[in-house]
Amino acid sequence: MDLLNTLVDKGLRRELPTREEALAVLATSDDDLLDVVAAAGKVRRHWFGRRVKLNYLVNLKSGLCPEDCSYCSQRLGSKAEILKYTWLKPDEASQAAAAGLAGGAKRVCLVASGRGPTDRDVDRVSDTIKAIKDQNEDVEVCACLGLLSDGQAERLREAGADAYNHNLNTSESTYGDITTTHTYADRVDTVQKAHAAGLSACSGLIAGMGESDEDLVDVVYSLRALDPDSVPVNFLIPFEGTPLAKEWNLTPQRCLRILAMVRFVCPDVEVRIAGGREVHLRTMQPLALNLANSIFLGDYLTSEGQAGKADLEMIADAGFEVEGAGEVTLPEHRATAAVGGCGPHEGAGCGSGAEAGCGSHAEAGCGSHAGGGVCGTAATSATPAAQEARPDLVAVRRRGAGTDLAPNA
Repeated sequence: MDLLNTLVDKGLRRELPTREEALAVLATSDDDLLDVVAAAGKVRRHWFGRRVKLNYLVNLKSGLCPEDCSYCSQRLGSKAEILKYTWLKPDEASQAAAAGLAGGAKRVCLVASGRGPTDRDVDRVSDTIKAIKDQNEDVEVCACLGLLSDGQAERLREAGADAYNHNLNTSESTYGDITTTHTYADRVDTVQKAHAAGLSACSGLIAGMGESDEDLVDVVYSLRALDPDSVPVNFLIPFEGTPLAKEWNLTPQRCLRILAMVRFVCPDVEVRIAGGREVHLRTMQPLALNLANSIFLGDYLTSEGQAGKADLEMIADAGFEVEGAGEVTLPEHRATAAVGGCGPHEGAGCGSGAEAGCGSHAEAGCGSHAGGGVCGTAATSATPAAQEARPDLVAVRRRGAGTDLAPNA
């Protein structure tokens, strides 16, 4: 297939595909799906081998958020029956993180609901970072605290944070339909603040909110222009009690096409399968490891994930291996271009961004929708009709951080 051969060649050269090529990936038919996965898998293996990086979420503060993000179970006005608690103490957060690290995670993502941290909140998180690193010297710590004010990214970096997550979530043109209490530009500004402070930027998207193929391509091209080191791909978890509870727009095949498109547009960054992989990929999760080189281990912020043991078995059975603490995730050209191990990447390819030309998910913070047209066209793929809420597929987290029960890791 000429399209896929072209995309593989461009991915190996870190060359940006055209928008038409990216749209064509989303429009491929189910008959061509394995060819698409195999092609994107060549690019993934070229830059990341067969390694899978494990990340572990710790929800430092659950619920109680003043923002109105439609996808979020912690949003203002949410009727989702999630755990609600205020800030964990540093020792409680460190204990929660230890479970994920014992399960093989090399990065801990510290997430807190809210518009953004106060200076006192930054102090709290700084103490938590120290507590975790005192016990685990080599661990990577990513903070995800919302919109940052001037100087806060620098303070987190000084406290030992390695990365900062803030997702764009969707395209600029549709952002106002999803959230009204802050803007797309606010999110871009926070990612840029993280970069400028020398933090490794982590920024991704949520698929399955009713967006078009064009919206998906727009947000991924915008991410490439921002040049994050990691791009979490969330699949909407339609929580009962949220405005998007009936948005069941994804199939496993659609999810795989989205992951392949992200890999072709951002060939040399850490692509992470984040929130919703169990809900929407289901038995196709192992196939997705050919596209993404990073996953979350165990549970998410307010929903349960696959058992940590099952995650490890899945990785091994699919012929992949867990990335060790001493291994560098990023390709050498990105890792060496970073300032202090992270930060801006001039000329890094996936996100040097001059040619990009293109205008947090509650469940995966750091990180959280058949048959679509003929290969090579840019037609929008058909999606299933919206369904009722599915509590059988979306289990609210009742263990781990904020509870007296052991975490799933």
